[in-house]
Parts: sequence; C-alpha cells; structure tokens
Amino acid sequence: MRYRTGVKVHRATMSRALRRIGARLGRPRPTVGCPWSKVRKTRRLNQLRRLLEGLPPNQIGFYVDEVDIHLNPKIGCDWMNRGTQKQVMTPGKNVKRYLAGAMEAGGGKLTWVRGEHKNSLLAIALIRKLVEEHPHARVIHLVLDNYKIHDSQATRAAVAALGGRVKLHFLPPYCPQANRIERIWLDLHANVTRNHQRQTMQELMTDVYNYLRNRNRRLERAVAEAA
Repeated sequence: MRYRTGVKVHRATMSRALRRIGARLGRPRPTVGCPWSKVRKTRRLNQLRRLLEGLPPNQIGFYVDEVDIHLNPKIGCDWMNRGTQKQVMTPGKNVKRYLAGAMEAGGGKLTWVRGEHKNSLLAIALIRKLVEEHPHARVIHLVLDNYKIHDSQATRAAVAALGGRVKLHFLPPYCPQANRIERIWLDLHANVTRNHQRQTMQELMTDVYNYLRNRNRRLERAVAEAA
C-alpha cells in the first residue's frame, strides 16, 4: 500500500481492513502450473463435463483419485484457549495406508478400496469393485489424473480385459481442482486426520471409514428427502 499510495499503513490497520472485506489468513497451497495452453486445457475440461452430463441411463461416470492416510497426524490450524498451545501427540514412527476412491459424478456417492501400497494393484482393485457394484452399467467412465498407476501397463491391461466396460478419461496435467473428488479428501483431512490423536493405524482407519460411510448416508438421506 505504501508503494502504491505513498501512505504508510500500520500492519494492524491493514489486518482489520482485510477482515472487514472478508479476506482470510490461510496457508497457500503449492501447485504446479498446467503445461497446456489455456485454450487446450479449457477445451479438454469442457469435453469431460459434457461427457459426464450427457451420459445415457445405462452408463455411469466417476471422478477417481487416491489419498494418503498417515498415522503421524497432519498438523494444521485448530481452536485453543488464549495463551495456550494445543499439544498433538504423535506415535513417532509413521505408518501409511492408501485409499483409492471413486465419486459418482451424478450423485456424489463414494466408493473406495484400501491398500498398503499406492500402486497399480490399488487402481485395479477399485476398477474391479466398480464393475462388481454396477453390473447393469454398460460403460463405466472414469475421469482421473495422469498419475502413473492410472496409465500403467498393468492398469491398461486390466481395463482392456473388461471388454469395453470401463473407459479412462484423463484430465489435463496438474489440474487437481478439476477433479471433484479432491474436495472429499480435503474434508477427510480436515475432519479426521488433521491433529488426530490416534495411536494405531487401526483406530485411525476406523475413523476414516466411519466418516466416509456417514458422508454416503447423508447423501442418501438427502436424495430420499428430495424425492
């Protein structure tokens, strides 16, 4: 402000002004810019949107992605009394589990599988579960990012073996905001894994499963009430 106006403004005054206009203090999220041109990126995103919005009744679409679950808690902002600082006990030695999830493009219901490794077998397990859970869908469309397990030889072979039941549609590179399932993972971290105080992975995964199941139940109730 001093550079632009020549008037020196105290930091506290600026903070009050920012709060008054609804600005918030938060942590920036590091990201990598998409190497595609804006025109090409927009064209691809519009193609995917039209695909999912125009599916016939015997086809279904999903947004697909993975999430890492760490036993060592994610440390983030939390409420605490003035003059105190919340202590988050950590197990010390970290343990990881991974979920591969598919969010239904129409209704938002989440399907997931768990794995101890984030590899092609995890992606294939999710694809097979979707095929089993939707036997009447002639084609299952999966919108996903360009992570290597989605486009590996093993994953491609598993998709080919399904005889056209599953089709993969890749987002532009480095475009996580276009994958709607990312919102679920952010909410999961905010409500379950951030500052958690579980000492075993079994306890933490139980919390994760309960949160995701309750989310699906809320969606089902909302649909039933709307009907």
